[in-house]
Amino acid sequence: QVQLVESGGGLVQAGGSLRLSCAASGNEFSVYDMAWVRQALGKQREWVATITSTGSTRYDVSVRGRFTISRDNDKKVMYLQMNNLKPEDTAIYTCKAGATTWGRGTQVTVSS
Repeated sequence: QVQLVESGGGLVQAGGSLRLSCAASGNEFSVYDMAWVRQALGKQREWVATITSTGSTRYDVSVRGRFTISRDNDKKVMYLQMNNLKPEDTAIYTCKAGATTWGRGTQVTVSS
């Protein structure tokens, strides 16, 4: 089973960019479908993007064209490149492996 640690969050102005990383420890990272989810203060958690074990990607419509999910199986890391950030992207971003393994999250704050 993998363990996940996110990094790369921070404070950025609207229109700016951030790249989040999700580093995995343990074996068999490459077999997992991976995802990013986010939760804004006072709101429900929402799915952002998924990358499958074979590299296929899917995005929520709210981030499509601005965010890019990728993975490096040799390094056991998943990324989320976030461009043209908006204040409504402010949330805690958490990575997920498979159905049941979660990281602790990293805060992203976008100022207007």
